[in-house]
Amino acid sequence: MTRDIRQTLDESPMTPFQWFAVTICVMLVMLDGFDVLVMAFTASGISAEWKLNGAELGFLFSAGLVGMAAGSLFLAPLADRWGRQAVILICLVVITIGMGLSALSRSSVELGLLRAFTGIGIGGMLASVGVITAEFASDKWRSTAVGLQATGYPIGATIGGTIAAVLLEHYGWRSVFAFGSVATALMIPAVLWRLPESLDFLMTRQPAKALSKVNALLQRMQQPALAELPARSARAKASGGSISGLFAPSLRASTLCLWAAFFLLMFSFYFALSWTPKLLVSAGLSAKEGVTGGVLLNVGGIVGGSVFGLLAARVALRPLTAVSLVLTAVAVAAFGLYTHELGMAFMVAGAIGAFIFASMAGLYAFAPVVYPASVRTTGLGWAIGIGRLGAVLGPLVAGMLLDSGWPAPHLYFVYAVPLLAAAASVMALGQQVGNGPGTRIAAAAH
Repeated sequence: MTRDIRQTLDESPMTPFQWFAVTICVMLVMLDGFDVLVMAFTASGISAEWKLNGAELGFLFSAGLVGMAAGSLFLAPLADRWGRQAVILICLVVITIGMGLSALSRSSVELGLLRAFTGIGIGGMLASVGVITAEFASDKWRSTAVGLQATGYPIGATIGGTIAAVLLEHYGWRSVFAFGSVATALMIPAVLWRLPESLDFLMTRQPAKALSKVNALLQRMQQPALAELPARSARAKASGGSISGLFAPSLRASTLCLWAAFFLLMFSFYFALSWTPKLLVSAGLSAKEGVTGGVLLNVGGIVGGSVFGLLAARVALRPLTAVSLVLTAVAVAAFGLYTHELGMAFMVAGAIGAFIFASMAGLYAFAPVVYPASVRTTGLGWAIGIGRLGAVLGPLVAGMLLDSGWPAPHLYFVYAVPLLAAAASVMALGQQVGNGPGTRIAAAAH
């Protein structure tokens, strides 16, 4: 019965209700883009006020990423037990509090701890958002919806960065965190109003009043009501939110390949995002031109995520993602050749952003295809968490290589290699992803 309902939704046209849910998910991902950029924009003001050295500032940059990794690894799996919507609401409260208190912080240590606390909320939220996007999309539009969701990050970074620049000029760095807190708080009623609980979660876990909730969702998606819920499988009861469930015989290889792909992509992604503006300045460009190069990464990401979403309705997910990763590697290597040529450097920066965000959209689309509902958020949460570990290590390794005397352009050749390995990991994923356009969500139980 569960599979029949899933199949009906997969094959039916998407309703305005479903597209609205996807839109809310895009807006939630925008918070991630703004949160990552908030430290980049406020770093100068914070450093000046507290007279921080490079190591202390680096601690503040890393604290948020460490928190995001912890949230993805340990908070996201609760969504497979408590519900996707419930965990998203908890995470929004955590982010609101963390951002608000950051505006009132009195030392770099205090701010660093609050950055980690805020990161836990963001890391825990992203996996649930990715899963809800996939679950409320049809087969035809699933990869497209996830691709559009991925554009939320660069949109949030670009719009948030513009607002942050104005706030910094008139009100100081604390106002940027205050704005982030208010913006996050406003998303709580939006989630309560238009982001429903996952149908797959309700069918698999069957919490209190599950039948009435399922039928309410089916009505809004223009589907007939159910007289009763299907029997819960013993496996779904036992594996809900369990990390060991990711290593069932049918999932083990896919889990390891997905973890490798996320780690390798974020290792290179956060190197490019963190170091590009500074390395452009080191190559002889002005500070403003360096910032422009960083902004172009995000602008390119908006284009890349959108184009990926359009292509995903027509091209199979696995080769599309692998090709995106290979093109990202080529663009990253090419950037190392043109760091001294302003026009070409800017063009290649935009290309890196486009291909790297397209690749990220592809990886986010895999988890709902590979994992059953009982461990779906756990699967995506741990993949993101492993990826965030790569995000922490990537910029650190770059700094160590620079300190040891590596020329800055050569770093881009080095960081192209993990992207090629990520493409190989994607191609090694199992046949669950299918060979045609669109992606079919995994069955309720394996």
